Amino acid sequence: MSENATSEFAAIEHANADAPPAPPPGGKPPARVVVQWKGPGTMAFEGGKAKGGPRITVDNTGKAEPGPVDTLLIALAACTTEDVLTILDKRRTPATRLQIEVEGKRANAVPARLTDVHLRYIVDGEGIDRANTLRAIELAVTKYCSVRDSLDKSITVDWSLVLNGSES
Repeated sequence: MSENATSEFAAIEHANADAPPAPPPGGKPPARVVVQWKGPGTMAFEGGKAKGGPRITVDNTGKAEPGPVDTLLIALAACTTEDVLTILDKRRTPATRLQIEVEGKRANAVPARLTDVHLRYIVDGEGIDRANTLRAIELAVTKYCSVRDSLDKSITVDWSLVLNGSES
C-alpha cells in the first residue's frame, strides 16, 4: 500500500472514529491491518491493526522473527486454543496449562504451500476428561475457528492430545 493510500485510509478511519463500524448483515466488520516493510537489507515487515495497537514483526527469511507461514500456524493454534479453553471452562473443567505444538508440512513446489497441519494439544487440569477435551478440540478446529475456516479445504488439519502427561 502506498504512503498516500495509507494516509487516505487513516483519514477515513479518523473521520469515523466516533462511530463504531456497522457490521455487515450477519457478520463481523472487516478486519483491517497495515503492514510496513522495515527497510533495505531486510525482508522483515511490521504489521498491526489499522487503528493502531500492538504490532508484530514477520521476517520472510524466518531468521530474526517468525516467517509468514509460521505466523499463519501460530494464528491457527491461537484461534483453536481460545475455543478449547472456552469449551473446557463451560464444562467447569478449566485448563491450568495449554500448549500446542504445530507442524505444518509444505509442498515441494513454488509456492511451498501448506499441505498438512498437525496440532498437538498439551493440556493439564484437574478433572478434565479426555473424550470431552477431544470433542472440544474437534469443535474448535472443524466448527468455530475462523482461521481454519479461511484456509484452503485441501489442507488436512488433524490433532492429537496429551492430557495431564498421558498421550493415550
